[in-house]
Amino acid sequence: MKIAFQMDPIGPVDINADSTFRIAEEAQARGHELFYYTPDKLAFQEGRVTARGQDLRVQRVQGDHAILGEMREVDLAEFDVVWLRQDPPFDMFYITTTHLLDRLAPGTLVVNDPFWVRNYPEKLLVLDFPDLTPPTTIARDLDTIRDFKDRHGDVILKPLYGNGGAGVFKLTADDRNLSSLHELFTGFSREPLIVQKFLPDVSAGDKRVILIDGEPIGAINRVPAAGETRSNMHVGGRPEKIALSDRDREICAAIGPLLREKGQVFVGIDVIGTYLTEINVTSPTGIQELERFDGINVAERIWEVIEAKRA
Repeated sequence: MKIAFQMDPIGPVDINADSTFRIAEEAQARGHELFYYTPDKLAFQEGRVTARGQDLRVQRVQGDHAILGEMREVDLAEFDVVWLRQDPPFDMFYITTTHLLDRLAPGTLVVNDPFWVRNYPEKLLVLDFPDLTPPTTIARDLDTIRDFKDRHGDVILKPLYGNGGAGVFKLTADDRNLSSLHELFTGFSREPLIVQKFLPDVSAGDKRVILIDGEPIGAINRVPAAGETRSNMHVGGRPEKIALSDRDREICAAIGPLLREKGQVFVGIDVIGTYLTEINVTSPTGIQELERFDGINVAERIWEVIEAKRA
């Protein structure tokens, strides 16, 4: 098959951690042809969805991991699969790319389905499952957020459309910084904030569970660095081997059918203690860590699902 990757610049990626690199590596091993472009090179031109990018070969040599051809323009309708893999922030630029990629259906399979990526951003889809999630409020109004904090004591405050642990704050019951943080966030963004009851279990780790076509494949535990509340690996969280618990499987059984129905092939959910906190559909990570810990080929399973869909 002809496979295109819409992703952030490939040059700086860590080949031992990056999930997109691992997906591309497995596709190449299976005989598929690879093409790479960055989201700013996506365009709609007189009825065609096009991209300017380069043919790609990958190899597991850091610093020489991407062998790129000459820059050229392609019609994405000529590809079998397009991967939507750029990182958030989930802003209007990101949303616009999903609208353009929508136009490739049904001839080209876009993974994950861009219509539902647009409608199911990570911190909003969990609202469909209130029995699985901690107390949560989404608001821009300071009084609403303050009332939530007064009810629940220690809370986590973060941007609604952020990623990688950026801008995440723990506020204790007696913390006096809420107004200042609200001024900071609303000063540069019109987006709401999300505030959740703080879960002390995060000290033992924030579990990332990988689902392929709605089925749980395995999990890794991300343990915060000393003195940190955030467990994201982008900010120093340490990945550890961990098994799926009965509660993890219960959560996956509740959300899996919806993910499968909406074309969300590769999803990573976040579980703290017994609570679901995020359903990551935009650009989830964790494949390589899970493969090393559990000795399984997650990327192979992803491609088996995609190849079956194309067949």
